[in-house]
Amino acid sequence: MARLALLSLLSLLFIPHTFAQRPTPQVAPTVPGAYIAEFRNAETRESFYGKLGQNGHAVSHRMDLSYSLFKGVSFQLENVSTTVDTIAAARMIEAMPEVQHLWPVRIFRVPDDEVVWTGNDGGGVDAPSVAALRRRQLPANGTADIFSPHVMTQVDHLRAEGITGAGVRVAVIDTGVDYNHPALGGCFGPGCLVSFGTDLVGDNYSGSNIPVPDPDPHDNCEGHGTHVSGIIAAQANPFGFTGAAPDVTLGSYRVFGCGGSAGNDVLIAAYNQAYEDGADIITASIGGASGWSEEPWAVAVQRIVEAGVPCTVSAGNDGTFGQFYASTSANGKRVTAVASVDNILSPSVLVNATYSTGNSSSEIPFGWTPGTPADWGNMSMPLWTGQYNTTNPADACTPYPDSTPDLSDFIVLIRRGTCTFVEKVTNAVAKGARYVIIYNNAGGVSAVTADVEGVIGIGSVSAEQGAEWVNLLAAGTEVTLNIIDPEVATRYPVFSPNNVTGGFLSTYTSWGPTYELDVKPQYSAPGGNILSTYPLALGGYAVLSGTSMACPLAAATIALISQVRGTLDPAIIENLLSANANPNLFNDGADTYEYLAPVSQQGGGLVQAYNAAYSATLLSVSSLAFNDSDHFVPTLNFSIENTGTADITYNLSSIGAATAYTLGANGTGYPEEFPNDLIASYAKLTFSEESVIVPAGRSGTIEVAVTPPSGLNAKRLPVYSGYIALNASNGESLSLPYQGVYGSMHDTPVLDRSLTFLTKSTDAEYNPVAPNTTFTIPRGNISAAAANATVYPELVVSLFLGSAIVRADIIRVGRTGYGSNVTEVLGVKTVGSIMDFPLLYSPRGAQFFRWNGMMDDGTLAPAGSYAVLVRALRIFGDAAVPSEYDAMATVPFNIRYK
Repeated sequence: MARLALLSLLSLLFIPHTFAQRPTPQVAPTVPGAYIAEFRNAETRESFYGKLGQNGHAVSHRMDLSYSLFKGVSFQLENVSTTVDTIAAARMIEAMPEVQHLWPVRIFRVPDDEVVWTGNDGGGVDAPSVAALRRRQLPANGTADIFSPHVMTQVDHLRAEGITGAGVRVAVIDTGVDYNHPALGGCFGPGCLVSFGTDLVGDNYSGSNIPVPDPDPHDNCEGHGTHVSGIIAAQANPFGFTGAAPDVTLGSYRVFGCGGSAGNDVLIAAYNQAYEDGADIITASIGGASGWSEEPWAVAVQRIVEAGVPCTVSAGNDGTFGQFYASTSANGKRVTAVASVDNILSPSVLVNATYSTGNSSSEIPFGWTPGTPADWGNMSMPLWTGQYNTTNPADACTPYPDSTPDLSDFIVLIRRGTCTFVEKVTNAVAKGARYVIIYNNAGGVSAVTADVEGVIGIGSVSAEQGAEWVNLLAAGTEVTLNIIDPEVATRYPVFSPNNVTGGFLSTYTSWGPTYELDVKPQYSAPGGNILSTYPLALGGYAVLSGTSMACPLAAATIALISQVRGTLDPAIIENLLSANANPNLFNDGADTYEYLAPVSQQGGGLVQAYNAAYSATLLSVSSLAFNDSDHFVPTLNFSIENTGTADITYNLSSIGAATAYTLGANGTGYPEEFPNDLIASYAKLTFSEESVIVPAGRSGTIEVAVTPPSGLNAKRLPVYSGYIALNASNGESLSLPYQGVYGSMHDTPVLDRSLTFLTKSTDAEYNPVAPNTTFTIPRGNISAAAANATVYPELVVSLFLGSAIVRADIIRVGRTGYGSNVTEVLGVKTVGSIMDFPLLYSPRGAQFFRWNGMMDDGTLAPAGSYAVLVRALRIFGDAAVPSEYDAMATVPFNIRYK
């Protein structure tokens, strides 16, 4: 490119903007100096490290990845400065002929599932209350499975036939498990429920430091893996539930310490170790923003699926970010991503207490849930409320009037709704309140947190209980609550109907598809408000919400189906579960609409285990993807296999799901946040045959032609979807999800040019720097304190959508020649790119890069004047063509060295 043309380019790209608040990067962070090396051919760990030593590279070993499906190691570079040597060393190692791939170690945090309730050690479970509850719920013979997640998924039908997953080995990759829990077998090793597995990391592992493995996967500090394990295989317990497949053999692979994150090297090792230990099914409720199937962890899991082991991964809890937010490794090809549906019953574990009315000495029992803070102790105190209208959600959202009495000698009763708990409690505390009870505005009871100075105890009760008390107070009756210290009080479970979101997709469940338009998720399972086991040290039982809870239930369902059908073929089981799932209507968390939720939210729908286990019909695929307008596939086909003993006639039709716009109408370029802009506009499908007879033991092929919906705004990337219904003469009713994008993924900008700029590393508000700002930075090794005090140039890169390649090339400014230290990249002369670039397979969102002068080849950029040209490859773009990138140059700036 001519010098004049380059200057013209830069002048066009210097866009003024403001950036008042630093956005949170969604991409999993890297561990500085830590890498995963996948070997070529027969290279060994010892040989590789020996060659590193010969080349002068000192490393600390992190993980041995010498497995049948993945051969390599992860390591931490040593004796290198963060400013000069690290990238140079990595580039040299990557160029070694023995190295097939070199990836940075990225870390993924413990899933941020909602902890609705946890038990405590003090009181135990009130056995008489539980017994009475079970008598009310169970039929006369007392043997049926009435646990609502099992009823929702037909697991109860299989359990009634004695199908329990016996003989199936299920590996759980998570925080470990409290196998001492009586409901999880009470032991670890051969003959125990948790019979195999290992701890890959140790208690003190944070994700960034080197793991210290040991053979014991016990967890008493996190809890997530214990909850997941109980969903799969919990044994009989005082709370009256069991796992969906209680006779499986569990394996536990601990990948988190007590707090912190897990590196993708650890996750790759855990999956491969579970595979080599003979796991029949592997499940992990872990992930992070991605959208690309090429990420190394996704690649490793895909290989295991291709080797014949079903792998379920939670779809993610980032539903608020809208479409195209598929999570790794759930977005891997042939990996089963599981979405979450809310429980039809909201389980609550209540603490026993009593109340009395007027001058009566009789005490009436009630149940409540302590919140935070919870310094209740043993106490008896009258109740007071500021309003008698039990339907007003704005109770206590405004300050109490001056006529309000001193509330220090009352327990203040407040209805939930409209404003935050903190606002309500703050207004009560302003009048002297020390204790507050919140009564719900919907079904169930959930713990309340309101850390307001002056409040001592917070608690919550059901909507019905709160209304009863308010009506008594309104009639002039004094109500006194007699609280037993929740540390020692007995507890009991209740299950309240969830009439708002029960059975519908959880609002937090992450949406697909992937950026390459693979259908994600595959199907859904109950994940909202799930009761299961928890470490004994953390209370023993808990109610959690998240796709983390849906995923293990799907894994347990696979175990049950494999026991019936005699196969663990991942494709067969996924196709069966998808085809027999129940698609559901869209619910935004408050209202239900008259159209089906998009496939990008629910996949095939809510799994139906019994129908899948005994279906005589097997479809060849779990979904159809018609791609986008540029790569539109007007016709696809699938086969229908009749595995039964009699001919079956199939009548085909289609039903559309809501079309979901990806981008907002305001033209910001970013995907809309939940609830997305949905419209009742459907594609038209035509079939080669609308009715087909498939003989017993034979197959038939159906060709499907699609006409996308009309009247759509293609620039907003509408994703249309729906289901092909197959109604069979043997009574089976199946559906095949389909999906397409009306619009061009390639023509949609991926780089947010207004929020891609240069700032100062010390600027807490991340304002763009003025043109020609000079940065004087140290050359070589300095202390951490000195580095933190230095003002470095920091590059902010913001993406509307994911990009397979993001470049950051350093361009000279204000000089007539480049000298010998120059190369041409995609038509632009550059002295190199910033270290860590190019970025491969980035998710959307903002990322931040502090630049210390180091270029990608390990050398320092000479002192001088530069701009950084950021280029992001558009989706489906040709990486070799400059025009396929969105480009944005920073303002000119100067680099000087101390």
